[in-house]
Amino acid sequence: MTNTPKTLKWNLDALKVYLNREVSISPLITFRIAFGALMLFSTIRFWVNGWITSQYIAPKFFFTYMGFDWVKPLGDTGMHLVFLLIAVSAAGIILGLFYRLSAAAFFLSFTYVELIDVTNYLNHYYFVSIVGLLMIILPAGKCFSIDVWLDPKKQIAKVPFWTIGIIRLQLGMVYFFAGLAKLNYDWLIDAVPMKIWLPAKSHLPLVGSIMHYSWVAYLFSWFGAAYDLTIPFLLINRATRKLAFLAVMVFHACTAIFFPGIGMFPYVMMLSSLIFCSAAYHDQLLAKIFRLKPFEGDNKSYSKQRNWGFAIFLGFYFLLQVYLPLRFLLYPGTLFWTEEGYRFSWRVMLMEKSGNTFFYVKDAGNGKTWEVDNAQFLTPLQEKMMSTQPDMMLRYAHFLKNTYHKRGIKKPEVYAEGYVALNGRRSQSFIDSSVDLSEQQLSLQHMKWIKPFSNQTHK
Repeated sequence: MTNTPKTLKWNLDALKVYLNREVSISPLITFRIAFGALMLFSTIRFWVNGWITSQYIAPKFFFTYMGFDWVKPLGDTGMHLVFLLIAVSAAGIILGLFYRLSAAAFFLSFTYVELIDVTNYLNHYYFVSIVGLLMIILPAGKCFSIDVWLDPKKQIAKVPFWTIGIIRLQLGMVYFFAGLAKLNYDWLIDAVPMKIWLPAKSHLPLVGSIMHYSWVAYLFSWFGAAYDLTIPFLLINRATRKLAFLAVMVFHACTAIFFPGIGMFPYVMMLSSLIFCSAAYHDQLLAKIFRLKPFEGDNKSYSKQRNWGFAIFLGFYFLLQVYLPLRFLLYPGTLFWTEEGYRFSWRVMLMEKSGNTFFYVKDAGNGKTWEVDNAQFLTPLQEKMMSTQPDMMLRYAHFLKNTYHKRGIKKPEVYAEGYVALNGRRSQSFIDSSVDLSEQQLSLQHMKWIKPFSNQTHK
């Protein structure tokens, strides 16, 4: 009979040895420079396009995240200073100047901005935040950095494998859960929303003429699911890595061309995937681009010991990364309809959803009712996003109650009538219009006032 406790101990010891074995620091250096450069470029792009003003200064109301009501924008000057801090800290990451301070400043300032308004949520913003958090604990500033130039004793050439492995694991989880999310009827059997989106790309040269064929939508859908589910394993396997990395480049380049509205996401994934390449590849890359020779001279390793608290932090972190994409299983109903457990789960480009929501404020004292002009309080983007996301509807209803109370209505009640179309189906009634939404608590509980989804056939 197998001695289970001893076997478990042996396996844990072997895992510890594997994770702590010394490897070249060069993949971390490449990742640090690429990540910082992409973040600096993105911040400049955000500033130049005027999005700081349109998203964080112009709105009169902000849809804060649950538990983060205290996160408020800092006004015109304050928000521009915050974005300046993001840019400066990204530059600090690139240069390795006060590296840990720069990484911490970047994580805190970037995450603060993302917490201001749910309207602006994007999967890759979330990815940038959590990678920014991981960057704080990584020794990525210990080589090819101004910190080392100022104090050569800080330079190291070797790091434990876990410092690279946690980035690989995080990226692999993004891909895998994105693929798992594609295993649904709409994506695989009906090839939507690809059937809806691709015909609009008929203007593209060479391939535009075939974009209206159904088989092309099925090809995109099935290949996308297969790619996401397998690419982490193909990248980590030395025998398939070159072909897999070519697939990464082609796949995300096509995504950027066909769906430019998703912004920087394809470029974030392409550059992040470099972490899977061998140390020899990173040595050559650094030598070609920066004319740097990593391992001449000092060959010190990263010997700093990590305690159990650190291990528990990483364990909790990755358990959370498993829980968040799967938490939708705790809710009844159709996920794409209710969106309960939808965010932070790597569900990328899986649905075409639109809606119209009309709010009414009723004076409980005399029964008088007013229809709300949403444009008085919300930007067009905010109204568009709110009209399909129930937690945003609820937060808006609470805002309306407070607003109309300040206008002199002693007991305002807020009702809504909403219609939502999902993945090409006909528009359906979304909200129980008899429920006073201002009295419903914003919590993690299922929102019972959402009407059931009717799985109609597509148009």
